[in-house]
Amino acid sequence: MPYVYILISKKDRRYYVGSTTDLDLRLKMHNSGTVTSTRFYRPWQLFYSEQFDTLGEAVSRERKIKSWKKRTAIERLVNGISKFETNRGSSTD
Repeated sequence: MPYVYILISKKDRRYYVGSTTDLDLRLKMHNSGTVTSTRFYRPWQLFYSEQFDTLGEAVSRERKIKSWKKRTAIERLVNGISKFETNRGSSTD
């Protein structure tokens, strides 16, 4: 299933927003250093994710989140989520 996700760097608490069809693999790629834009801020932890029916929907949501350009807007998105809780669509919903 497609996802939009937000990672947080354990090194300096910066955020990264992306989309993927394989969340586990993508997180491993970020943490292995194969993603150039996140290489220097490892390790990363999954902070938030949303699941979608299509990759196009996930990419649209990714662009929307990235357009906010403010850390506070992302923090509002995840407001109420426990620190480092990983998935809004978990079985506890």
